[in-house]
Amino acid sequence: MADAKVIPFDDDRSRAGAAARPSRRRNAGSSRRKGESAVVREVQALPGRARPQDDVQVTREQQPPQQPQDQPGHPSPSPSPSSAPDGGVVGGLERRIAGGLSFLRRRLTGDYEVDDFGYDAELTDQVLMSLVRPLYEKYFRVEVKGIENIPSEGGALIVANHSGTLPLDGVMMQVGVHDNHPAGRHLRLLAADLVFVLPVINELARKAGHTLACAEDAERLLERGELVGVMPEGFKGIGKPFSERYKLQRFGRGGFVSTALRQGAPIIPCSIVGAEEIYPMIGNAKTLARVLGFPYFPITPTFPWLGPLGAIPLPTKWTIQFGEPIRTDGYPPEAAEDPMLMFNLTDQVREQIQHTLYKLLVQRRSVFF
Repeated sequence: MADAKVIPFDDDRSRAGAAARPSRRRNAGSSRRKGESAVVREVQALPGRARPQDDVQVTREQQPPQQPQDQPGHPSPSPSPSSAPDGGVVGGLERRIAGGLSFLRRRLTGDYEVDDFGYDAELTDQVLMSLVRPLYEKYFRVEVKGIENIPSEGGALIVANHSGTLPLDGVMMQVGVHDNHPAGRHLRLLAADLVFVLPVINELARKAGHTLACAEDAERLLERGELVGVMPEGFKGIGKPFSERYKLQRFGRGGFVSTALRQGAPIIPCSIVGAEEIYPMIGNAKTLARVLGFPYFPITPTFPWLGPLGAIPLPTKWTIQFGEPIRTDGYPPEAAEDPMLMFNLTDQVREQIQHTLYKLLVQRRSVFF
C-alpha cells in the first residue's frame, strides 16, 4: 500500500502557520516522490472498522492537536487577547487611550513646546487637525494635485487664491499639505490682523501656526526653513460677490515676491476650486459691517434668513492643485528692491493661478460631485 499523506486542516498552532498553509497545499503536488499519484483521494473507513493507521506516517508537526469538543468537563479554551480576531483593534484602542492620557498629562503639567510665534505642533497634530479632518475628507472631499511640487525641506512660499466668504480654504490647504506630503510638512499661514483680534479665533490661529501677514514674520519663517502660505487677494478675494467667482482680484503691491527674493525661496502657485460656492455671497450689508468693524457682512441664500443654520457651508467638491515652483534663488540680493521685477513676478504668479483655475473648472463634472 502506497504511503498516504495526511494534510492537517485544523492546525492552529500560530497565526503565521495559518497564513502559510495555503502555499503548502499549492506545493504539495510538486514535492511528492517519484511514482506517487498526483491525485490525493480521501480514504473513507468501512462501517464498523477502524481506519488503518499502521502504514500511515504522521510526523509530530503534522499531528493535529487533540482538543475535546462538546464534552462535559472539557470546555474549549478561550482565545487569548493576542490571538483573538479583534486583538489588533483592542490593542490599537488601548494605545490610543494611553496616548490620550499621556497628552493630557503633558498639557496639565506644561511639558510641551511652543515657538515664539505661539505655534503648538503637538496640539495642532493631535487635536486641531483631527477636528477639521472630517470636514476635509468627508464633507468637502478635497482632492490634492501636484503635491510633489512642494519641496521636502527648506523654506518655500505657497501663494493661493482666496475665496469662500469665510477663510476655510486656508485651513483646508493646511490639512491637504500635511496629510498628502511625503514629509508631512506643516504650512504656516499668514493671516490678516482681524484674525488676531477675535477672542477665540486669535488663540486657535496662533496654536495652529498662523501669524500676522507682514514681511518681517514671513522672512523669519522662511529663514528657518518653514513652509509659508499667503493669499494676496485678502478680503477683496474672500468677500467678493458670487457673480465674480474664480476671478482673481489684485495681488496687492507684490510684497510676497520681495520676501521670497530676499530669502531665495521658491514661489509655488496654488489654485483652489470649490471654495467659491460654499457661501454664495449675493449681497453685502455694508452699514452693518461698519458697525461691527468687519470688512463686509455677507448675505447668502441661507444667511441670515435661516439663522445659525445659514452658517452651514454647502458640501461642494474641492480640488487643490499646486503648480510648478518659480525659482528666485538665481536673482541677486538687490533684486528684492527692483519694482519692475516684483511686478513681473507677481503678474506671472497671478496668471498661472488664474489659468489653472480655468482648467480645473473645465475638468470638474459638478459643483457638488
